[in-house]
Parts: sequence; C-alpha cells; structure tokens
Amino acid sequence: MPSNDSANVSFARTFAAGIWNENPVLRLLLGMCPTLAVTAAVKPALTMGLSVIFVLFCSNIVVSLMRNMLKPHLRILMFTLTISTFVTIADLFLKAFAPVMSETLGPYVPLIIVNCIIICRAEACASKNTLAVSIVDALGMGAGFTLTLCVLAGIRELLATGKVFEIQVMPGAFVPWAAMGMPVGAFITLGLLLGAVNLITRKNP
Repeated sequence: MPSNDSANVSFARTFAAGIWNENPVLRLLLGMCPTLAVTAAVKPALTMGLSVIFVLFCSNIVVSLMRNMLKPHLRILMFTLTISTFVTIADLFLKAFAPVMSETLGPYVPLIIVNCIIICRAEACASKNTLAVSIVDALGMGAGFTLTLCVLAGIRELLATGKVFEIQVMPGAFVPWAAMGMPVGAFITLGLLLGAVNLITRKNP
C-alpha cells in the first residue's frame, strides 16, 4: 500500500493541476461562456465560481461512488442527471438567499448543467478514481476556475469603474475605461491573460 506521504503528494499534485497545469480556463479552454459573460465585476464572478465548485464537488462524489455500477450506454445520461440535480439546488439557493445576485447571473447558473468542466471531470476523473481523488480533483479544478474568473473580473471591474468589490481603489482623477465593462473587454482581457500564460509556460515548461 502507498505510504501516507506519497498519497499526500499525489493529492497535492492533483489539486495543483487544477490551479495551473490543467487550469480549466487558461490551459484547457473550458467554460468559456461564463468566463466571458459574468466577469464584468468580482462579486458575480466569485458567486459563479463558488456555484461551480459546489456542483463539481457534489457531482464528483456521486459519480465516483457509483462508478462501478455505471453502464457504458447510460454513463453520460447519469452524469447529466447528477449534475442537473446539484445545479438546481445551487440555482434555488441563490434565488432564495441572494435574489439580486441570482438576477445578475441570469441563465448562467442553470447553464452549469452543460458546462464542459463538470462533464469533463466526471468522465476523466470521478468515473475512474476513488472518492478521495475525485474530491481533491473537484476542489482543485473548481478553485482554478474560480481564481481565473476573479482575476479576470478584478482587472475588468478596476479598469471599467475604478473599483474592486465595489470599493473605490483608483484615484479620483482616473478615467474609467467603459469598454472593459462590455463584452469586448472580456475578450481583450482573456486574450491578454492567455498570452501571458503562454509566455510563462514557454519559459518554464
């Protein structure tokens, strides 16, 4: 049996992969729709990220527990039903306890059902690994997704309004870049982040 140290190292690598080497947005280019749509400000970006973490965490647990019972022709159907259950829970929770944020995010929370990140981790990890590995994978991928959304949103909100988390950061003389709060700002900022990541990985493969 593997030692506790080797198991801990394996878990750490799995978690770290979601943050950098297999970051779902910056490296795998998954989940582009919410990445571009909800990152005009940090609060909705963080809310979306936490919702994805919840769904990813819960669905990975269920898929991992039933992995030995999955039939090939029913696999995707079971993944979708499992994911949709937890997405519905997240959506109803936001509508009940954070109605303003739910309205701000609009259809993008229900659309987590078809988010490629969730399906990808269910297929690539949870359906083939133990519960512990699936949980760590979900947390790493979810954290990587959330961190990327928050960085993207922080840059856009700062340049578009001079604020971050609705707190004034830039001096009064700052002239807001209105375009950064528009869809074009999302594409420009994401493109620059992807370019920066490519440069870093070329220097440090």
